[in-house]
Amino acid sequence: MRRKITEYIRNRYGVGPEYPWVKYDDNAVFRHEGNRKWFALIMDVRRDRLDPGDTSCEVISVINLKIADMALHDTLVHEKGIIPAYHMNKQNWITVYLDGSVPEEHVEDLIDVSYINTLTIRKAKKGSDRSFI
Repeated sequence: MRRKITEYIRNRYGVGPEYPWVKYDDNAVFRHEGNRKWFALIMDVRRDRLDPGDTSCEVISVINLKIADMALHDTLVHEKGIIPAYHMNKQNWITVYLDGSVPEEHVEDLIDVSYINTLTIRKAKKGSDRSFI
């Protein structure tokens, strides 16, 4: 599913993966072209790091996505295959398992939400009364 999700992001938003860490050379960051903010991070993680009750050392791919709406965030983290973000702000981000437990279409919808959530209004320059996206 990782490959399909990467292609979805490339086709939908014209953004390819960046690999910023030498030590974790398979971890891919996806950024907005304009503001360079992350809207997705795909990485491989051992299951026991995601769920301390899981004794499996199996490695799975996951995607971290920004969900700014707290009500939506709280609903999503109760769905199978979605947890508060691994290694990121747990109030604004979620981790979605890419092991098939979350349907591909749902993952794509969540990517779309994350992409929109990371569009931010820039602060106006000092002396200016204008803000823009």
